[in-house]
Amino acid sequence: MALSRIWAAFIIVSILVACIKWISWGDNDIFNRMVTGKGDDSYGYYMLGNETGVDISKDSFARKMKEIGYQPKDNVVSSRYIFTSDLSSDSIRILKTQNSSLQVLSYQQALSRLQKPVDGVIETCWVSVNIALKLIGIMALFMGFMSIAERAGGIRLLSRFIGPFFTRLFPEIPRGHPAMGHMMMNFSANLLGLDNAATPFGIKTMESLQEINPNKAVASNPQIMFLCLHACGPTLIPVSIIAVRASANAANPTDIFIPCMIVTFVATLAAMSIVAFKQRINLFQPVILAWVMSISGLIVLLVLYLVSLDARGLQSFSGLLSNGLILLIFLLIILGALYKKTDIFDAFVTGAKGGFETAVKIIPYLVGMLVAISLLRTSGTFDVIIEGMRSFFSWLGVNTRFVEGLPTALVRPLSASGARGMMVSTMTTYGADSFPGRLSSIMQGSSDSTFYVVAVYFGAVAVKNTRYSIGAMLLADLVGIITAILMAYLFFGNTV
Repeated sequence: MALSRIWAAFIIVSILVACIKWISWGDNDIFNRMVTGKGDDSYGYYMLGNETGVDISKDSFARKMKEIGYQPKDNVVSSRYIFTSDLSSDSIRILKTQNSSLQVLSYQQALSRLQKPVDGVIETCWVSVNIALKLIGIMALFMGFMSIAERAGGIRLLSRFIGPFFTRLFPEIPRGHPAMGHMMMNFSANLLGLDNAATPFGIKTMESLQEINPNKAVASNPQIMFLCLHACGPTLIPVSIIAVRASANAANPTDIFIPCMIVTFVATLAAMSIVAFKQRINLFQPVILAWVMSISGLIVLLVLYLVSLDARGLQSFSGLLSNGLILLIFLLIILGALYKKTDIFDAFVTGAKGGFETAVKIIPYLVGMLVAISLLRTSGTFDVIIEGMRSFFSWLGVNTRFVEGLPTALVRPLSASGARGMMVSTMTTYGADSFPGRLSSIMQGSSDSTFYVVAVYFGAVAVKNTRYSIGAMLLADLVGIITAILMAYLFFGNTV
């Protein structure tokens, strides 16, 4: 029911905000943009002044705007935006015309606030199906190898190894159940940044947990605990973020590495504590404490080694560790299956078929969630929230440098690609080594996309009542955001 209310709220709020913009601003094209993603000159602009004032030429500025879909116009009438170097106010000025309204922005505001046009409802439906289609091959591959591992007894062996820890953290899972092995594979893949492997392992975990779920339509306690830990699970090396920072000419692209690790670790502990409190699980049991401290110690040792590497060495080590580990897992599974005299190819095909069916099954859930998120973005709801937060913190009189990095955090639970775009935009506007640029990078690496995870993982097992899982994830996200801000001030407080 929680997911249903949130989904309905997304759609209602988006449409109401669009109606307000239509009535108050005279934005007659907003409904067209929300449905089709396109509009009559919606992204046309007219430039005033000879210099941009942001250390780039007008031609360079025009190229940057073209990259995100904004086209220059020859006159004001056919434009929706006016860019000028003479605008001194921080607020966006609105000029109303007979048929529409024009937004007047400085060049700095244009680079910081205008995002790549978001797909409308129609295009989002196509994107949802494309995501599922691309997932089919990955799901088939890893589900096939998981099937081989299960027949050969490898998953149960892994389950027995981690049983002492997981039986206390997941007391409702029978000792030695295959779900424990699946969870271990998922957490390991997440830690190493193996997104392609983490999703199939995670969905397989949800399917295993669904087998022992007494009420198939309602999320079980183990499913909620697993999904909350998965959504906040730390990634050891945020390679993609480091790569973006390197491309943005950051002086030290890896300087956000330790803050990212701290933030994800704190968010994971927060998620574990929140769910444990709801499920009345004692986290101070000696076995749980010993495992948490041991894992923390191993991560610290690895981090101490990794911080000694430069950006190229870090990326090289990451590729060797992650890709090498995938091939090692494949090799061990095949060798174990040969030892157990398992029909390897038949097991692979059987598992691959299940992966195909699962990927197709999640399409309706993806369509529903991504469409709601698209409406939030195309309606301008995000802009209203961000501007409101900026005004609120300014009114409180606190240091508002962190507000410039908040768009990444606000979009992150809804869309990973959208948050990545926000991060790139922030670094483009303020610089990769600026305080907002570093803060947005830390926030990008601090958690997974909550609503995407809920749609995919619960959709894969047809769970309709997610109970308190979304609330727990969002609360853990909030802890991560606050920690990210504190880490940014701690590590980079002296930067501009």
